[in-house]
Amino acid sequence: MKQKAILRCSIAGRVLGREHAVPSSITHAFVGVAAGYVCMGRPMPWRFWALAALCPALIDADVVSFSLGIEYEAFFGHRGFFHSLTFAAAFAVIVVAMEFRDRRPSSRAWWGMFAFFFLIIGSHGVLDALTDGGLGIAIFSPFDTTRYFFPWTPIMVCPIGVVDFFTDYGLQAVLSEVKWVWLPLATLTSGAWALRASMARLRCLKTA
Repeated sequence: MKQKAILRCSIAGRVLGREHAVPSSITHAFVGVAAGYVCMGRPMPWRFWALAALCPALIDADVVSFSLGIEYEAFFGHRGFFHSLTFAAAFAVIVVAMEFRDRRPSSRAWWGMFAFFFLIIGSHGVLDALTDGGLGIAIFSPFDTTRYFFPWTPIMVCPIGVVDFFTDYGLQAVLSEVKWVWLPLATLTSGAWALRASMARLRCLKTA
């Protein structure tokens, strides 16, 4: 099972010429910010928004593994353990413990903040599993190191490297992310804004 999953992904990456490709970091950051707007019903401090953008994007720092000579399909390779839900949970605990010390551990507010950061950090691997190239995602690592894709992979992977973004393929990949990620999230955040505005008007009418 593991061999077949890895072989399938490796062949896809080589045929498409996109073995080391990912959704862009900007898109992962946008997911975090959009989720923050939808989930948080009150104004949040600037550090919350900075972390909401940074944490999902930071997962792709594991591309340094290529420079260190770590094989793509290795445990600590790109899209490996650091893209897993286990790492997302550990990362979320560290973020909340260090940056939101005003939340009492085990309190409802603490768990709510943990759930939010787990959601946005874990979304990185989920989005990568919707892409059409490279290796799959070790989403269940370390318990299962199989690399997975979803059966439906509509998002074109973006090449790693600024220069490669300004190619025909790079621009097509960005447009694919706009279509499958940015527009749905923009619609969701617009709906959240409209709902909150309507509720605010109703409260004003009740108190008038």
